[in-house]
Amino acid sequence: MSERAGLTRLTGNGNGECGADDCPNVYKTEGGSFVVQGDVFRGFTPPEGEGLVEIPESVLREAFDVLGW
Repeated sequence: MSERAGLTRLTGNGNGECGADDCPNVYKTEGGSFVVQGDVFRGFTPPEGEGLVEIPESVLREAFDVLGW
C-alpha cells in the first residue's frame, strides 16, 4: 500500500497517476474513511460540494481483500 498525503492506497499497482492502467483506486484516510478515484459519473447531479465517481466492482473487491473484509 502506498502513502499519499494522509491517504493509504488500497488498490492499483503504480503511482496512482492513471498513466499505465493504474486507475481507478480506493484510498483509506487517516480518519478511517475512504476516498475513491475514478471516472466521473454523470447519471445525476449531486448536491453542491459533492461529486460522483464510478469504479468497477473488481476494484472494490481488491480493496476489501486488502482490508481483510
